[in-house]
Amino acid sequence: MFQSFDTLADPSLGAPRLARLREDLTRDGLDGFLVPRADEFQGEYVPPSAERLHWLTGFSGSAGIAVALKDRAAILSDGRYTLQIRAEVDTAAFTPVDGVATPVHAWLAENVGDGAKIGFDPWLHTRTQVRRLVEGLAKRGASLVPVAENLVDRIWIDRPAPPAGLLSVQPLAFAGEEASAKIARVAADLAADAVLLTQPDSIAWIFNVRGRDVAHNPVPLAFAVVPKTGRPTLFVDPAKLDDAVRAHLAAVADVAPRDDLLPALDRLGAAKAAVALDPAWTPEILVRRLETAGASVVEAEDPIIRPKARKNAAEIAGTRAAHVRDGVAMATFLAWFDAEGHATDEITCCEKLEACRAATGELVDLSFGTISGAGPNGAIVHYHATRATNRPIDRDSLFLLDSGAQYRDGTTDVTRTLAVGTPTTEMRRCFTLVLKGHLALAAARFPAGTTGAALDTLARIALWKAGYDYDHGTGHGVGSFLSVHEGPQRIAKTGTVALEPGMIVSNEPGYYRTGAFGIRIENLVLVTPAAEIDAGERPMLGFEDLTLVPIDTRLVDVSMLDRAEIVRLDAYHARVRAEIGPRLGDDATRRWLERATAPLTPSPAS
Repeated sequence: MFQSFDTLADPSLGAPRLARLREDLTRDGLDGFLVPRADEFQGEYVPPSAERLHWLTGFSGSAGIAVALKDRAAILSDGRYTLQIRAEVDTAAFTPVDGVATPVHAWLAENVGDGAKIGFDPWLHTRTQVRRLVEGLAKRGASLVPVAENLVDRIWIDRPAPPAGLLSVQPLAFAGEEASAKIARVAADLAADAVLLTQPDSIAWIFNVRGRDVAHNPVPLAFAVVPKTGRPTLFVDPAKLDDAVRAHLAAVADVAPRDDLLPALDRLGAAKAAVALDPAWTPEILVRRLETAGASVVEAEDPIIRPKARKNAAEIAGTRAAHVRDGVAMATFLAWFDAEGHATDEITCCEKLEACRAATGELVDLSFGTISGAGPNGAIVHYHATRATNRPIDRDSLFLLDSGAQYRDGTTDVTRTLAVGTPTTEMRRCFTLVLKGHLALAAARFPAGTTGAALDTLARIALWKAGYDYDHGTGHGVGSFLSVHEGPQRIAKTGTVALEPGMIVSNEPGYYRTGAFGIRIENLVLVTPAAEIDAGERPMLGFEDLTLVPIDTRLVDVSMLDRAEIVRLDAYHARVRAEIGPRLGDDATRRWLERATAPLTPSPAS
């Protein structure tokens, strides 16, 4: 199994651990300390040894920060985790705060005393984050103080060991471009003497390697320096390299232990080098080390982010193949669910779906822990079933299943909301509102330069007309056997990056009714040049659905759809049937697929 269902949180531990942390605040002359959900690499997934926020507070979500002051403490996150925080955290010890409405720097400005000293670990905060914190604290004449030893690490006596996952080579057939060519392309475009790379997926991409240091994301926890001229250096634990990876890397880069990174930055400073780095991702300690050593810091976007996001022909072919394979696994699961699974529970469904994907013979990992939410648990956006919360799937309810897989040739992520028994009229109405948004975004045509924010409204407008909305983005970028959440592109109110051909992004509007049900419909889509429009004046872009999984038409109120929406959904289901059906080895599953993808009855009102 690639996931665990053990209980992750124990709220009762929060208060005593907070008390112990406060003892060290006094000892170190600090008035507060920041505990972000982050490691040195700022990834969404961190190894167990870096789960400091979870250890201190009980919160197991992927984004958040705790602030521990001597007289109060808060935990801040976003709308995805509003319900989860209250279930996992002792709210008498840590006050939950909406971190979007009140970011941590604003909370500090409102809550710290004049002249306060707030400690932080400079490995866990980026230069951009530190600037905001300093600005917030300055309003109270307070200061941000770097600590040499993380205060949580001091008291976390059973802290796990750092990860030691082996690296592997990503074959050229899947990568589509030699590492040497990628390095040369990046170096040629540098407006500095060197660039410091700190994002593991950037390092995995440029060197055509993958890793096993964190769950579900095949990345190595490593740093790299790529010079304008000369060989790059990869800073990684040598124990993570076997002979094949050593030989692969030897052709394009020097390899050094991670402990050599800071001395290497000192040498760049001594040479008065101009070093590019991304302030949104680079730990403050590395920026300060370069500045102190005499380097000229050039702030710029990580030069890997955009070329990594624009998938090449081999990566596109790989992701298409991965989605066909995943579609077979999903069809197998959904046929089982309709026959037997609706009488089981959340964890049984997780286990069955993972087994269906493993049966392909190509599964490397899940792309994230499966979100399996029955009834009211589906309203918890990032819900994770545990032995303590595992819920049976009740009749006449909704079941939300958000899951994905990592295959060597591609990464998948799909959400389906399923009818169990007879759905209510209200369930069908809400589902159809979400479906209308999903179909509207899938059908979008847009000129070059269009951002995700410009498209986000398409997925929400039907919900808005009903007085509804959802508190998460509509779409995130996805890697090629890399991170399931990849930038810079996103479809969201804050999506400021233009979509380009070759980018993969999710299309996942939703609706969540606390205590009742959750609805989300998610496909991954590829940005492509769109077919020419008669009498059109500008070339357009559009989306190609990559996900090939039936949408549950038992939940569709056909009277709410217009003819174009019906035609689009029928065409999608015809494609699913054509591409997945011949690959199903079981007659019963093929018959299920035929029923699940049958055309809708046209609406008389259309």
